[in-house]
Amino acid sequence: MPPFSSTQLFQTTASHLPPLLRPLAPSAPMPPLPQPKLLRRSLKLPLRVRSLDAAQPYDYEAQLRSHFHESSSLKIAILGFGNFGQFLAKTFLSQGHTILAHSRSDYSAAAADLGVAFYRDPHDLCEQHPEVVLLSTSILSTERVLRSIPFQRLRRSTLFVDVLSVKEFPRDLLLKFLPAEFDVLCTHPMFGPESGRHSWAGLSFVYDRVRIGDDESRVDRCEKFLDIFAREGCRMVEMSCAEHDRHAAGSQFVTHTVGRVLEKFGLESSPINTKGYETLLELVENTSGDSFDLYYGLFLYNDNAMEQLQRLDMAFKSIQNELFGRLHQIYRKQLLGNMEGARESGMTKSMVQKLLSNGAPPHTEAPSDPDITT
Repeated sequence: MPPFSSTQLFQTTASHLPPLLRPLAPSAPMPPLPQPKLLRRSLKLPLRVRSLDAAQPYDYEAQLRSHFHESSSLKIAILGFGNFGQFLAKTFLSQGHTILAHSRSDYSAAAADLGVAFYRDPHDLCEQHPEVVLLSTSILSTERVLRSIPFQRLRRSTLFVDVLSVKEFPRDLLLKFLPAEFDVLCTHPMFGPESGRHSWAGLSFVYDRVRIGDDESRVDRCEKFLDIFAREGCRMVEMSCAEHDRHAAGSQFVTHTVGRVLEKFGLESSPINTKGYETLLELVENTSGDSFDLYYGLFLYNDNAMEQLQRLDMAFKSIQNELFGRLHQIYRKQLLGNMEGARESGMTKSMVQKLLSNGAPPHTEAPSDPDITT
């Protein structure tokens, strides 16, 4: 008996089933559906990932970078956007911090060039809730600026930082005028737009954590601000305000005084400058770029400045007297060597002594000579 084909087997098996359970007879295979031309062309193109989900790992990395940037950056408001304020703002911006500015003068154009938001009204600036308020005013105007700040528009934990050249004076003002909830950090960058125009590496930055809250976020904020200068390579020096002023009177105030004296003297370059002379010219250039108000503030608001000025005056007079004293001794020897000739001409010893005393410098006694007997 020949074997059943598949079709015959299907028909035989299905004929014994009830009508409702009988399967439909298999039909001829369906012809392939025609594909649209656009679909056929797209199948020939290379595979592209167009799904948003497929790009999530890359987006996640970008989000991490953005989160890190936001966590490490600060919103800093600079009060006093003059030469020094703009100098600091450039470095703050280069490290990714957000900078706001306010000043009595209109520096809106300079701020726009740097990418800084400038506010003419301190109320508008404080409503932006900066994390750090940096005082970059002149020493003489510090109290007036502090009185004009609407503290009620700031967050209660705002950090106030000053960068003045004296430290005890602004510290006392900040503790007097600021609400007790505000943090206070007194600092002094020991450089300026001239000395720090190329790099801050190796330049001293003095700071004193006068009042920083115990909350971890407030401590971290203070460290973030200090890290701005540490990242630039500054030599970080933690020092009390009182100790700073003692040292600054003997270094900064003396430096500014000598530089201004040489400026009044009219120091000029020459074709045969020595290295030492070049240093003096550089000193004049650095100090003459600062306002006299800054120099006057160093003198007026540092209790040690008067003592240093008196010591400078005494040192100059001492050198002057030493020079004139040596010269006076030479004149005396020349005159005494001709004593016999003077006697022959009728001059008495008292007349010679009178000539000697008249040759002495003003307010200077003639030095004693052991060879002369009275």
